[in-house]
Amino acid sequence: MDIVSIIEKKKLKQPLSAEEIAFFADGAARATIPDYQLSALLMAIRLNDMNREETVALTQAMAASGDQADLSSIEGVPTDKHSTGGVGDTTTLVLAPLVAACGVPVAKMSGRGLGHTGGTLDKLESIKGFRVGLTMEDFIAQVRRIGLAVIGQSQNLAPADKALYALRDVTSTVDSLPLIASSIMSKKLASGARAIVLDVKTGSGAIMHTLEQSIGLAQVMVRIGTDAGRNVVALVTDMGEPLGSHVGNALEVKEAIDVLAGRVTGPLLEVSLALGSRMLVAAYAAATVEEAEARLLEALRSGRGLDKLREMIAAQGGDARVCDDVSLLPRARVIRDVPAPADGFIQSMETMRLGNLTQHIGAGRREKTDVIDYSVGFVLHRRIGDFVSAGEPLATVHCRNQEDADMAELTLQNAVPILRHKVPPLKLVHAVVEAETVTRL
Repeated sequence: MDIVSIIEKKKLKQPLSAEEIAFFADGAARATIPDYQLSALLMAIRLNDMNREETVALTQAMAASGDQADLSSIEGVPTDKHSTGGVGDTTTLVLAPLVAACGVPVAKMSGRGLGHTGGTLDKLESIKGFRVGLTMEDFIAQVRRIGLAVIGQSQNLAPADKALYALRDVTSTVDSLPLIASSIMSKKLASGARAIVLDVKTGSGAIMHTLEQSIGLAQVMVRIGTDAGRNVVALVTDMGEPLGSHVGNALEVKEAIDVLAGRVTGPLLEVSLALGSRMLVAAYAAATVEEAEARLLEALRSGRGLDKLREMIAAQGGDARVCDDVSLLPRARVIRDVPAPADGFIQSMETMRLGNLTQHIGAGRREKTDVIDYSVGFVLHRRIGDFVSAGEPLATVHCRNQEDADMAELTLQNAVPILRHKVPPLKLVHAVVEAETVTRL
C-alpha cells in the first residue's frame, strides 16, 4: 500500500477502503507521509467527496491515531456537547452544571477560542486559579466524584486531525463536509462520551451560513457518531446574532452565573435548555424532551445548577466565590456605553464582524500563541427586532484603552443596522437532526 495509489484512486472518484484511510491517517499522525502528498489527497477529497463509509472510517482512524479516553469507570452514561462555534455562545457553562445537577455525568473536553469564535477554556480561565489541564486520571476521578469536569483536550488527542487540519487551512480545502465532520467527530469519539449532543450553528456568525448547509453538516456528524456506536443528536441553532448578550471571556462567565442564579432569562437560557434536555434524553435519564426540560428548570430554580458550577470551579482550583460575587471577575479599565445612531428597529447583525471585534480588542486570538485579555468585550442591550431610540445605549464596551473603545463603538454602530421598518426576532432552534430524520421547527 502506498500514498500515491491512494491519491490516484480518489482522483479518479473511487472510494477508499478503511485500510487505505487508516494508512494515510497514520502517516499524517506520525509525519511519515510528506505534506505535499497529504495536500494532494485533501484536494482530491474536496473535489470528489467521500461517501458515508469513507467518512466514518476517516473519523475512526483519526480518533484512533492518539489518546482515547476510557470513561467506562464512570457510573451512568458520560455525556458531552459540542458547538460548531459562535459568538456569545456560553451554553456549556449553563447547561453542563444543570445536566450534572440532574444526575447525568458530563465529561467535557473543550477548546480555546481562535478567530471570531470564543473558547470555553478561555472563559473558565478568566476565573482566578481555574485549571483546565487535568490529567486523564484526575479528569475521570472528578467526574466520578462530582459528576462534572471541563478540561482542555489532550495534546495527543487525534493527532492525525491536527496534521490534516493545519494543511486544510493553507490548501483551500476547509469547506469539505466529510473533512469538517470527521475533524469534529474524531475528537468527540476520542474524548470517550457515550452520548453526544451537537449544536450546529447557522447564520452570519457560523461556519455554515445557510440553513441547508448547516443541516447537511449536522446529518453527516450524527451519522458518523451513530455508526461508531454513540447516541448522537444535533440541533441546528441560530447564529445570526450573538446568542448571549455578553461577549468576552469574563463577561460571558458573568452572564452564565446570572442565568444559573435566576437573574437572567432569554435566548442563552432557552438554547441551553433545548440542548441540555437532549443530553438527558440521550443519556436515558428522561423519557421525553418535555420531562427533561422540566427537570432542568427545577435544578435551575432550586439553585442546584449554580451549586454544581461552584463545586466544579472549586474542584479545579478556581475561586468559587465568583458564583456569589461576579465583581471578583476581571474588570476592564474603560467601560462606556455605545449610543444608537438613529431611531428605529434593529434589522440584523454582522455577527462574524462582532466576533472579530472582540479579537481585535484583545478578547480573542489571531494566532494560537496570542495572549488574551479576559476582561474585555461588550454587552448588547438590544436584539434583532427591538426598537431603539437615537442616543439610547445600544451596547456597552469593555476595553483596555480609549482607542480600543473608539474602534469598538464605531464597529458596533456599523455592524448593527437600524431602520424604520420592524422585523421579527430570529428563530433560535431551526431543526433537530437524528440518525435518519430531520425535523424542522
